[in-house]
Amino acid sequence: MQRLLTNLALYQLAWLACVTGAAARQPGWGYAAASATVLWHLWQAARPAKEMVLLATATIVGAAFETGLVGSGWVRMAPELLVAGFFPLWMVALWAAFATTLNVALRPLRSRVGLVAVLALVGAPLAYAGGARLGALELHDAPLATLAVAGGWALLLPLLLRAAQRFDG
Repeated sequence: MQRLLTNLALYQLAWLACVTGAAARQPGWGYAAASATVLWHLWQAARPAKEMVLLATATIVGAAFETGLVGSGWVRMAPELLVAGFFPLWMVALWAAFATTLNVALRPLRSRVGLVAVLALVGAPLAYAGGARLGALELHDAPLATLAVAGGWALLLPLLLRAAQRFDG
């Protein structure tokens, strides 16, 4: 139970550091918090090599998803926070931190695909809205942006949890 609570607390701290850092146009604190979360997770893992494959997979998937959202124009971020105008590095760091929850905090949900999809459908737009309220991003054409975020996460999270079963470190 302590590992689960530590995992949740570290992820939430990384989320807050990434979002508030992006809002202040100072993403370094978010990078540091996300990196510390990932390093702590790998240090605690029984099989760090397998867990690293999962973290890399989720981070790449997240990078592609966020780049698509920014490229579509539905999600906007300060230009200085983007690499090549589309790649939101602070969000990629956040995906790496989120990936640490797949085999710890979210483990009990791995076999409950429908519930996971519903939780993602609701939770992801709330997280993005929170990030927008804090000033880290802007949801342009909010209904479409929210639909894209909700649908993307409802599809991706069950797939990532399936990957977590395979790369359970």
